[in-house]
Amino acid sequence: MTRSRNRAIIPSVRFALPSTPLPSDLAALLPGAIAPALADAAATAWGHAPFLKGLMRSRRALLATLASAGPEPALAAAMALAADADQPVAPRLRRARGDVALLVALADLAGIWPLERVTAALSDFADLSIDVAIAEALAERGAPNAGLAALALGKLGSHELNYSSDVDLILIHDPDVIPRRSHEEPGEAAVRIAKRAVALLADLTPDGYVQRVDLRLRPASEITPMSIAVGAAEHYYQSEALTWERVAFIRARACAGDRVLGQGLLDRIRPFVWRRSLDWTAVRDIQAVSLRIRDHFEAGQAVGPGYDVKRGRGGIREIEFFAQIHQLIWGGRALALRAPATLDGLAALAAADRIDAGLAVQLADSYRLLRTLEHRLQMRRDEQTHMVPKLKPDRNAVAVLCGQRDWPAVERALLAATQPVATAYDRLIAEAAPALHAIPADAGPWLKRHHPKLAKLMAPLLARWRGGGVRALRSETARAAFEAVLPALVEGVAAAADPVAAATRLDGFLAALPQGAQFFALLQANPALIGLLGQLLGVAPLLADALARDPALFDVLLSPDAFQPLPDAAALTDELQAFVGPAAMLEDVLDRVRRWTGERRFQLGAQLVEGRCDPLVAGRSLSDLADAALAVILPAVADDFARTHGRVAGGEMLVLALGRYGGRALTHASDLDLVYLFTGDHAALSDGVKPLPASQYFNRLAARLTAALSVPTAAGALYEVDTRLRPWGAKGLLALSIASFARYQQDDAESWEHMALTRARPIGGSAGARAEAAAVVQAVLDQPREPETLRRAVLAMRADIAAAKPAKGALDVKLAPGGLVDLEFVVHYQQLAQRSGFAADLGAAIAALTVAGQLPPGLGDAHDTLGRFLMLLRLVAPGAVPDAFSPAVEAVLARAVGATDYPACLAALGLAKQAIRQAFSALLANRRATT
Repeated sequence: MTRSRNRAIIPSVRFALPSTPLPSDLAALLPGAIAPALADAAATAWGHAPFLKGLMRSRRALLATLASAGPEPALAAAMALAADADQPVAPRLRRARGDVALLVALADLAGIWPLERVTAALSDFADLSIDVAIAEALAERGAPNAGLAALALGKLGSHELNYSSDVDLILIHDPDVIPRRSHEEPGEAAVRIAKRAVALLADLTPDGYVQRVDLRLRPASEITPMSIAVGAAEHYYQSEALTWERVAFIRARACAGDRVLGQGLLDRIRPFVWRRSLDWTAVRDIQAVSLRIRDHFEAGQAVGPGYDVKRGRGGIREIEFFAQIHQLIWGGRALALRAPATLDGLAALAAADRIDAGLAVQLADSYRLLRTLEHRLQMRRDEQTHMVPKLKPDRNAVAVLCGQRDWPAVERALLAATQPVATAYDRLIAEAAPALHAIPADAGPWLKRHHPKLAKLMAPLLARWRGGGVRALRSETARAAFEAVLPALVEGVAAAADPVAAATRLDGFLAALPQGAQFFALLQANPALIGLLGQLLGVAPLLADALARDPALFDVLLSPDAFQPLPDAAALTDELQAFVGPAAMLEDVLDRVRRWTGERRFQLGAQLVEGRCDPLVAGRSLSDLADAALAVILPAVADDFARTHGRVAGGEMLVLALGRYGGRALTHASDLDLVYLFTGDHAALSDGVKPLPASQYFNRLAARLTAALSVPTAAGALYEVDTRLRPWGAKGLLALSIASFARYQQDDAESWEHMALTRARPIGGSAGARAEAAAVVQAVLDQPREPETLRRAVLAMRADIAAAKPAKGALDVKLAPGGLVDLEFVVHYQQLAQRSGFAADLGAAIAALTVAGQLPPGLGDAHDTLGRFLMLLRLVAPGAVPDAFSPAVEAVLARAVGATDYPACLAALGLAKQAIRQAFSALLANRRATT
């Protein structure tokens, strides 16, 4: 038996492969009478697709059915196997999945099935397997297949599943129907059933897997259970869902389980997806998503090795978005445009004259080519990949699967397919975001039209800037560059939470610039920086004020690593010490530390505003910056102090960091909670020109250190320092010996002071001194406590805080009920009562207590959500917490918590606070404490 000519997937480019004998081991598996096209497909797969070769070795019977009857009967047999209730579920589904994978690939390679039949067969099997898994999970409880439904989204939803795709599902349940055991709530039962069904599908066994399951498209997936009650789902989609979810639901259908339940929900939320009014806002939202995809997958944008056929420029995703944008705009009034499948959608849009018919054909052709190539990439090794291989042998293997001799022929066709897609999509998203126009010389009328609330303030400012009233704008070159960036700056001012303050900050910034030609030319050449400057002026008053005071801060953002993570505390300390230099005077040390720390804090703030840094990581980095500053300042201050008072033999100062600083969770507005300690005998005498007893010596040194950290110099202030957590508070000594501190904590400290110690972290001083202080802290924390007495003390302290520091509004995620203070009290109570889970990092403490069963699950996620929000809140609203923000600020806050818009952000905050309130109530407020 010999190979026939291999079928090309690219109609305009065909290369005949040389006819060669089949490998003997493959020939032994194939029946004598087999269609040439199937033989060719088998030989090609045998030589270039290891995954398919492995399947063929173990499926002689399937190959015989394919040869004698064709792929349709073979598919029917595989579906029958999957549905055979007399065989164990997990093995039969996996065996059937292998059968489907092989027969679909061979039918595809042989050219027997077009793309649409290939994707339909894969989707049909996915539907069946999901239904079987749900039915089995319910049957194990003695229940029929009712009460739990799977909604398919993505390519499964549109019946266009690709060869090695995951399946995007949303699981919903009816609390009144879902079977549950006596100790279970409906939601608990639904989650257990869902987990069992997913395991039947996704667990990797010696027989492989059935489906990769992705449940992340459900509402607030990071904090919601695997299955959502149908009523809660309906409420969410009717009132809180986001544009991207509308897009996702274009392709949604009930695919498995209780389909009546699933379809009922889809019917009820149809107005959420398809709105009667022309919805141009969706265009801008999808445009933003598209640009983020292009930025995030920048390395795979250009055709060639590494090109991403799904997310790359001109790729599959852009064809899908092109269709979906038009469907969202026009589908509210035209039922015929609501086709879930991309090819059907393009055809319907062309038939309705919403897009050019020739363009629809061109996009459809490109879509078929890209999807077919995607299948070839995936079927080689059953990989969920969309990337053109970077290695030449792998590219050539893919080319052979495409019917070509080598990769260049495929790449030429790929270029021809992607270029019209990219052109059409670029035009569409450009139309969705009109370019800013130059502001006319007489700016008043323009401002009144576009920004009426700013017109009175901005008109005279613009006149002064343009009239030579600003030193940096006096040259013609500077003015020309400034005019090019001015519209973006004005838009940033208008989007600010306080536009008047933003305009004033812009004015101050311009006035502080020594010269503008180079700076504005830089902005003109780097549009991303224009947007960033506008963002800082518009949404981050803390950073904007710093920039107005010191425009040179902007220089740090020109560094190639400006948006890279900062190194750890040790590396930062080395960097700062090198910046300060070895022999600087104390005043120079303080100025340089302030300058360096200010630049790094500004860098982190810009990363947060731009969404380039996880806010929790930024909190740790801000704490590392403070550690580095103290590591340089403490010895510098001590050396300067010693010039007059000498040293105390056997004594040294160290610092105990508490609160957010101790827990490495500083915000840009945080002060430093410090307790000063010293080693050695408190009665010892220093050896300087003006000797002092050790206690007096270290108390004066502590005062000097506090001033060095907090008193402004020419470079500004460094940190606010709070020392009220020291023994006896403001009435006590500023610095204590470690021995005195230990006695106080053992004999006189109140419960709230021990709670504060749970976040204590020794810094500064020698390793021996830090270890001594840490041992004292641990001994205090490890002492036994009577839980009920502790509980009452904790509640009393919380009540005192609520009275002294009431929440500033619903968005005060620190002090409001269910906020971070409540969470800290729950955690610290459990740490002290159980004598476990001690960690200065609150997140780590929550994780340890949760693993030990001493905290309910979900508090870690709640902590992370509120912590991320607080980090950004301190940038956008460093003072009072307003009840509402501008859309630009809302977007920054939403992104901080991983939400796609502000309503989703508020929903996530609500869920987090609810979890904390429930834990507070269960562990502290509504029951007696137990050991």
